[in-house]
Parts: sequence; C-alpha cells; structure tokens
Amino acid sequence: MTRSLTIPWPNHLITLEEWEALPDDGVRLELVEGVIAVSPQPFPWHQFACHNLARLANDRLPRSLITLGEIEVVVAEPPLTIRIPDLVVTRTARYEANPPRLAATDVLLAVEVLSDGTRRVDRVLKFAEYAEARIPQYWILDLDEPTSLLTYVLVDDSYELSGEHTGTTMLDVAGHPVEIDLPALIRR
Repeated sequence: MTRSLTIPWPNHLITLEEWEALPDDGVRLELVEGVIAVSPQPFPWHQFACHNLARLANDRLPRSLITLGEIEVVVAEPPLTIRIPDLVVTRTARYEANPPRLAATDVLLAVEVLSDGTRRVDRVLKFAEYAEARIPQYWILDLDEPTSLLTYVLVDDSYELSGEHTGTTMLDVAGHPVEIDLPALIRR
C-alpha cells in the first residue's frame, strides 16, 4: 500500500510546540533528538499481547499503579526526544491528572514488544535512552516462538539483566509481584 506523508517535514530540530502542532494523520511518529522518526504500525499479535499484558498487570498491581499503552514519554531534552513505549507503568495519581505525555521520571517500567522494523531500536537505542532517562525497569518482549521476556533493572546509570523468562513466570513490577503466562499473551 502506498501512502503519502502529509506532515510538513522540517529542516531543523523540532521543539515541543512544533511537535504538538503536527497533524494527527495516522502516521506513527516518535521524536529522536529533535528529529521525526516514523515507526511501523504494529501487527495484530503485537497489539493483542500489549492489550493482554496491560490487563494482567492492571488486575494484579495495587490501585496506586497503572499500566498504560502507547503514551508519549519525554525521554530527553534538549534536543527533545519523545518515545512511545508499547506499555508503561506509572503512578495512578499521575494518570488521573490526564497529561498529554509523561516525563521519564513518571515511568516506573517501560515495555517494548519486538516487531519487524523496531528490533534494533528497542534493543539498542531505546535501551540506552531509557537508562539515561533513569527509568527504573525495562522489559523487552519477543513474541517469536518461544515467547520470551528479558527484564532489566537500572543499577547506577545502566541496565542490568535481571531475568530471562519463558512460560509462566513471576515478575517484579515496581516492587509488586505479577504472574504472567507469556505464551498466553497472544492466545485468544
């Protein structure tokens, strides 16, 4: 399918005001050091797994925490970097303020689900950006058989691997245990 990109393409680093003024024409965008980055739309398994993981986490977390999908997170500025993790865990009080985006300091856990076209970004760039932004936990979910999850915790200024998971596993989400059946995330 061929689509025309209808947003104005700037020849300078984007400011927050310019970012907010971009039209929403269905193209999935992030901002990386002031430069617009186009991201592919996720496939059905990706979307379904995110939905299921958010539901499971929200069912098991205390009411003071909430899992949100596809919310903008200001990772760095200047130059401005805005990422849209597949899922984040934040405090419910912050969610109740209904902000247009979160600051990285609001995010307790960022989750990325690997997809064609984003694997390197999720494993390398976002890995480094989220660590530099001091997001305490980072998960990378791979839906390829067997479904697996790499979990990282921030130690000093970098992420350390805290677990490699398959099957049903007990995970720590911001200090709270959450049991997740990883292969079931894509089953109806």
